[in-house]
Amino acid sequence: MTKRLHDKVAIITGAAQGIGYATARKFLDEGARVILCDISSSAVAAALVSLRATESRSADTAVEGKVVDVTRRDQIDAMVGEVVQAHGRIDILVNNAGITLDARLQKMTDEQFDRVIDVNLKGTYNCARSVIDTMIEKRSGVILNASSVVGIYGNFGQTNYAASKFGVIGFVKTWARELGPKGVRCNAVAPGFIATHILDTIPEKVLEQLTERVPLRRLGTPQDVANVYAFLASDEASYINGAVIEVSGGLTV
Repeated sequence: MTKRLHDKVAIITGAAQGIGYATARKFLDEGARVILCDISSSAVAAALVSLRATESRSADTAVEGKVVDVTRRDQIDAMVGEVVQAHGRIDILVNNAGITLDARLQKMTDEQFDRVIDVNLKGTYNCARSVIDTMIEKRSGVILNASSVVGIYGNFGQTNYAASKFGVIGFVKTWARELGPKGVRCNAVAPGFIATHILDTIPEKVLEQLTERVPLRRLGTPQDVANVYAFLASDEASYINGAVIEVSGGLTV
């Protein structure tokens, strides 16, 4: 039976840990050729070792790592050029890279605001802008943006993060109109409370309170989000364009 992402070439940013890593693993399981991108060279190396240890196909062709800062357009363009030269195309871009630097509006510094916008919003633009010519040339491609329930409903202390995650939804709504006629689909995923390292500093009592707010009474896993990315990247979602899919256990119901 053919896997749903068989031989698709997928670039995933922020892929060395958390949701990005789970997505890389899921895409590999579904038959994709994965370009795992992250800003940390040591994290990229560790992720490759872990993925290749369980990857049954040739490690050289199944997954490769690239050290990339999504705020640096020159680095992105160089990486995309290498991928196109090696594989001839880019089928999927998952804009997963993102950061948080939280503070109430009165306490937020310009540096905090600018850094989150630069990584989460401008970084998403940079990556999409770099791959889109190749996708249009092939009249085929999928761009997936990482938003958040915060990007739909806002959240206390996250002016910068909410703005960036609202913004990437605006991107997919616009790109769906612009690029749909050219064969490129664009969608966003909006996770809720996901059990990643971002929650490590939150006290257990607070985590319990968060869990109680979710109708399913559990935190999400990176795999829960990766599963949705894999579906949206596949031909099974060929008529889904401009959508925002919540992966929140019903948090916002």
